[in-house]
Amino acid sequence: MEISHIEHIGIAVKSIEESLKYYEGVLGLKCYNIETVEDQKVKTAFLKVGEVKLELLEPTSDDSPVAKHIEKRGEGIHHIAYCVESGVTEALEELESKGVRLIDSKPRGGAEGLNIAFLHPKSTASVLTELCEQPAK
Repeated sequence: MEISHIEHIGIAVKSIEESLKYYEGVLGLKCYNIETVEDQKVKTAFLKVGEVKLELLEPTSDDSPVAKHIEKRGEGIHHIAYCVESGVTEALEELESKGVRLIDSKPRGGAEGLNIAFLHPKSTASVLTELCEQPAK
């Protein structure tokens, strides 16, 4: 598995609208994309800092993983996403063979059209980890 770069840092927020007051109004960053990912029960907003993206995650349902995260831990960093050059499927197979606990056993669709999969924090030094790849065109 080859990681080429940090794709984004996910930040759990109660309200994207309220959070953008800080990220845009105070830090001067620019939100370039807002979308809802229905199957993950989340609304996302993306901002760029250099080559790294920040993904603000607002739950769209009380039973969403992000809502549960906020309830348990409060707002803040939710996950770190890495771009894998070999592909998410191959990376999952390799990591599982090394004993890494998977949340997703196969890739699924994520925000910005990426193929994604999550690794369980119990296997990743307590950091929720997302693997990403651009889908084949």
